[in-house]
Amino acid sequence: MNFGGISVKARKIRIFDTTLRDGEQTPGVALRPEQKLQIAQMLNRLGVNAIEAGFPAISEGEKKGVGLIAKAGLAAQIYGLARAEKSDIDACVKVGVGSVHTFIATSDLHLKFKLKMTREQVLEKAVEAVSYAKSLGLDVEFSAEDATRSDREFLRQVYKAVAEVGADRVNIPDTVGTASPQEISSITKDVVGITSLPVSIHCHNDFGWAVANSVAALEAGAQSVHVTINGIGERAGNTSLEELAASLAYLNFNEKYETSIALNRIYETSIFVSNLVGIRPQPNKAIVGDNAFAHESGIHTHGVLSNPLTYEPIKPEDVGRSRTYYAGKHAGAHGVSAMLGEYGIAPDREQAKLILDQVKTIGDAGGRVTEVELLEIAGKVMSLRQFERMVHLTGFSVTTGIGNNPYAFVKLNIGGKDYVGTSDGVGPVDAALKAIKNVTGAWDNTFKIKDYRIGAVSGGSEAMCEVTVEVEDGGGSSAVAKSKGYDIVITSVQAMLEAINRAMLKKELKSIRQNV
Repeated sequence: MNFGGISVKARKIRIFDTTLRDGEQTPGVALRPEQKLQIAQMLNRLGVNAIEAGFPAISEGEKKGVGLIAKAGLAAQIYGLARAEKSDIDACVKVGVGSVHTFIATSDLHLKFKLKMTREQVLEKAVEAVSYAKSLGLDVEFSAEDATRSDREFLRQVYKAVAEVGADRVNIPDTVGTASPQEISSITKDVVGITSLPVSIHCHNDFGWAVANSVAALEAGAQSVHVTINGIGERAGNTSLEELAASLAYLNFNEKYETSIALNRIYETSIFVSNLVGIRPQPNKAIVGDNAFAHESGIHTHGVLSNPLTYEPIKPEDVGRSRTYYAGKHAGAHGVSAMLGEYGIAPDREQAKLILDQVKTIGDAGGRVTEVELLEIAGKVMSLRQFERMVHLTGFSVTTGIGNNPYAFVKLNIGGKDYVGTSDGVGPVDAALKAIKNVTGAWDNTFKIKDYRIGAVSGGSEAMCEVTVEVEDGGGSSAVAKSKGYDIVITSVQAMLEAINRAMLKKELKSIRQNV
């Protein structure tokens, strides 16, 4: 490899993924055993070297999940988590894992308030756990929990002792994310020197330094990094696999690093995990966020169209993404023309000005114009009938009361033809959306509601709500729409119809794009 103009040999970094253990400790996340196996298979396909499948001692479901993964024949090394307790280690053995990640806290804070133990007792437990696990033929990685807030001399003593009784690897956890890169570097050098073992780093993101601290540990001699998909985990999460892998692949450090991660599979893995755990990355999340490769500013868009490197540090295709242009008040003619050009639409100068003026008007009002909405605007300005809305609400009512299920009636005009649908439901919104689904089912039975979310925009008894609806067609293509209003039912209906219109237009546009 060429690095800084000089050909150098890259240092191989071991990626230890703990999405299924620390990631699942994200508040509100609970995976079924079968889901854990599905994620493990995706992680294996992604190329991670080790998978922490879970904590077998905590529940029957966890035992089943870890056992399924252990027996799946994956290429990645499968670990079970265990406290420095024989019973926890036995639980790992019973489910069939050949590797164990055992831990005990070493900070005085944890000793005093959590463990109620002395340093001598902790040292004894650590040595006993590692010795016992090795006697069972297990591969052992040992962690000194809260290492970065532990007394340094005691920390050295613990790591040295577990190395002497056969630990295969040792891990340095920055358990509450309070260390700086300088502190991480110093501790890592200490541990590498004392143990002469492969050293891992496990960082939390409480101050936003998890990736930086992980890189600092690597530069100080660590060989392995604990990560999670999308950086999920307790509190502010863990080191993000996608951010770390991309950083090591594209940025310049003191030496060149190499991982086994298939970068082009990062995004599909991110989406898969986020769908299963129910937590989507924030839009501005590096690498996998919706806005990571999105451009609105006219200046930026013009630059990217000339040469993507002007405003993109890496090619989106490298990590399984695609570039997106948005139209808003910062948009320019180049970006709008590029978005329309992808569909073979070439407005003249006057039409382009009218389209851009409407886009900026929406932007000034606080909105952002999606690709579908831009094409709708262009369709009106240029009298292109293929971009007209196909679904129009022409009649709607809902009744509700005590003793009877809510009941909804909707009348829609789809492509010039009237359709009527009715349904009851557990609530008025449920009844209304089911009625719409019944109508669209008579026309196209592939549509289904993939997601529905409601949030309050303002407070008080007259609060405005925001409803987000995502629909999916039979081909797996989805469309999202939002609507704001004071009536939850009407707002939900409006969002649903907007999402259906966008999905239908997307379907049409896919066909157009293929023929351009």
